Amino acid sequence: MNLRLPSPEASAPEARRQARLRAGLVLLRAPLPPRQRRRKLGTTSFMLALHVGAVAAVLPWNWSWPAVAVLAVLYWITVLGVTLGLHRLLAHRAFEAPKPLERLLVLMGTLACQSGPIEWVGLHRHHHLHSDQPNDHHDAGRGLWWAHSEWMLHEIPALAHVERLTGDLERDPLYGWLDRWFLLLQLPLGAALYAAGEAWKVPGGGLALVLWGIPLRLVLVYHVTWLVNSATHAFGYRNFDCPDRSRNCWWVALLSFGEGWHNNHHAHPSSARHGLRWFEFDLTWQHIRLLRALGWARRVRLARYPGPLNTLPG
Repeated sequence: MNLRLPSPEASAPEARRQARLRAGLVLLRAPLPPRQRRRKLGTTSFMLALHVGAVAAVLPWNWSWPAVAVLAVLYWITVLGVTLGLHRLLAHRAFEAPKPLERLLVLMGTLACQSGPIEWVGLHRHHHLHSDQPNDHHDAGRGLWWAHSEWMLHEIPALAHVERLTGDLERDPLYGWLDRWFLLLQLPLGAALYAAGEAWKVPGGGLALVLWGIPLRLVLVYHVTWLVNSATHAFGYRNFDCPDRSRNCWWVALLSFGEGWHNNHHAHPSSARHGLRWFEFDLTWQHIRLLRALGWARRVRLARYPGPLNTLPG
């Protein structure tokens, strides 16, 4: 069943807006302007260095079970920080959490090195306003590779709109500090990993744990995040007829803790639950359920299939 949005009761301006968005999906994309065609040297070099480090991590002499355990724990922390903290809590306010918990989740998400929380949220909100349109910074209409990661290696015009879209976050001094210095979070983590590797005498020593815990983890989390921008706008099925290319992709959902149910998310961006049908497993939603049971998540906004968006009390 493919549910069409908006409902028949939608206002005329909303109907016109959605008609404009649908027309934008089939527009031929103009070439990038000259200034945007050049790759950013800093970002490109950083990504290249991380991928080299990730390859070094999996060399035979750096492999160990402690390294695998470190990667698994840090992957869980980082992906959950992105999906639960930056995305569902901060960007969409799908639920409310005590401020200390919110900041902990944001710190976990910032460990992903996907910029600071204000820029991350601003760009994400911009994407929802212009999804798969020519001014979407990872517009899938420019191709799978552009949507996956090529977009970030070039000038990003959408950055000019971040301040306008993040007024609710700009006043928080921690989030402002993280926007400027997010890379520094890797330093204490790297020091702790190095010390643990030396103390545990793992193969490859402390450097091996650093390689598994930072470049390999970051590269894996990057590509999983990027798959939500690329694969879920190309592969899978649709529960809702949104005016974009969003799809529900089960294997991306597994890797990304539920973010792969992307068509559901674009239909109901403020829903804390993305997997809306019985077989759409959403690990991030299970964490939110746990937080709610503990009294640490309240006013949880929840969509159902089919049905409207509701707010759960408490």
